[in-house]
Amino acid sequence: MTTVSDAVAETIADHTDEVFALMGNGNAHLADALARQKRVHITGVRHEAATVASADAYHRISRRIAVATTTYGPGYTNALTPLAEAAMSRTPLVVVVGGEPTTGPRPWDVDQTTLAQAVGARTVTATKQTPRAATRQAFEIANSERLPVVLSVPYDLAAAEADDETITWAGTPLPSPTATPPAKDNAAAAARLLASAHRPLVLAGRGAREAAAELGALADRIGALTVSSAPARGIFAGREWDLGVCGGFAAEDSSKLIRQADVVLVVGAGLNQFTMAFGSQFAPEATVIQVDIETSPTNPRVDRFLHGNAKDVVVGLLEFLPATVQAKERWDGIAAEARNSRLTYTRDSGTGQAADGRLDPRTVMSRLNEILPANRQVVTDGGHFIGWPSYYFELPAPDSLTMVGTHFQSIGLGFPSAPGALRARPDATTVLVTGDGGGIMGLPDLDSLVRTAHSAIVLVLNDACYGAEIHQYGAQGLDEKIMEIDQADFSRLAEGFGATGAVVETMDDLDRVNAWVQDGAHGTLVVDIRISRSIVAPFLLEIIEATLKK
Repeated sequence: MTTVSDAVAETIADHTDEVFALMGNGNAHLADALARQKRVHITGVRHEAATVASADAYHRISRRIAVATTTYGPGYTNALTPLAEAAMSRTPLVVVVGGEPTTGPRPWDVDQTTLAQAVGARTVTATKQTPRAATRQAFEIANSERLPVVLSVPYDLAAAEADDETITWAGTPLPSPTATPPAKDNAAAAARLLASAHRPLVLAGRGAREAAAELGALADRIGALTVSSAPARGIFAGREWDLGVCGGFAAEDSSKLIRQADVVLVVGAGLNQFTMAFGSQFAPEATVIQVDIETSPTNPRVDRFLHGNAKDVVVGLLEFLPATVQAKERWDGIAAEARNSRLTYTRDSGTGQAADGRLDPRTVMSRLNEILPANRQVVTDGGHFIGWPSYYFELPAPDSLTMVGTHFQSIGLGFPSAPGALRARPDATTVLVTGDGGGIMGLPDLDSLVRTAHSAIVLVLNDACYGAEIHQYGAQGLDEKIMEIDQADFSRLAEGFGATGAVVETMDDLDRVNAWVQDGAHGTLVVDIRISRSIVAPFLLEIIEATLKK
């Protein structure tokens, strides 16, 4: 007998080989059916949030779709925060959950379809007659609309015999997301603007990864400098004329050059408040051209919009541009210091120990950039600390920085997203950077990280407080007690989960990290770094300034 869960699991295996799961009453039969699918690898996690957060991280790094699965009710509501994040970041994934029985809701059921809709996700419900077709539809919607899709399996159907379906899925490849190419006259006008620019700049977001080579060729053709949004760091790694990251995480000298651009080509970046440095990143007189799969500009600062897939549009722009290559001396010589990316990591390296006796995060991160393996990927939680790895860590390749939670401005998704990153790029050392607040919030999935990792290091930037709140609201005179956290010892917590722990209170204590790297960087090392709360990241100062202006 083929059950509904069997049919769903078989169809999942036609579309992906990665599943992130936490079993409960609502998905027990599906979990069992998936376990019998030899084509699927299942990573068990410890909190429902990690099922979706890991599937999200997996896609961001590998660009392959993954499945999350959890139970109904509280299991489902526990996953809503990362589901909202996935919807806001336009991450295609499928979340298979138990649903209320076909006979109607029980006292503990909630309206899961409405909850999904509220956070921007779609829902498809399997029936006894169409488990395969419903599963196929969920993947098709996720892929074509670039959204998370909830596949609901009613509780009383999970173990029921599936009827023969008149519509079958043959396992042919799913279509890639498509977008109508921009009109030729629109593309030609954009190309003319780029060709006539004196100080052109190319800004790449996550949506531009597949067009990285073409964007590099276009930049060389017009003599442009390049830069990326924070989540797209690494897309121009090693490029001669790259300014690193755009917006609040930019180096000061890089930001000054970005503000001098007269024409900015933005490809696959949403131009949110952080990339735009709250509206101050581009000169008021600069012309901004945006290329995106969205149907309209994502920021009022955009002057000309080209709707389409990044690679198709960039190839079209190259066809309209003159064939002659600009001189290597960019921007009439005023950008000479940007050559060989000398500006990207030119930053204040701090004081070592701050006045309060705790470590200066700038000094620590600068030194860790030298110590940690070059073959690295960085996963960050959300919070004040998020600026430090973005400011100081070099990244070797596209999608080497994963920031699940930033679109929804949540914290606590660092540990939950790490298993997905580890599965997507198992050959690299995974560097998870979290704060003490978000770290405690996501602590159950430190266990998942330890079980999954071949080589991982967790950097807990521990200032014994919710730093963003202290700096934004404590500075306004609000009571700080609720914003403070009793000093936690993450090294001892780590040992309880089977990792190696270390407390870093002086720069010399980083020798423990260096020794771990020199010994091969095997297993998981959790480093509790006692940093000063007196050092405020520049991006947060921008937020505070923008808030005070309102």
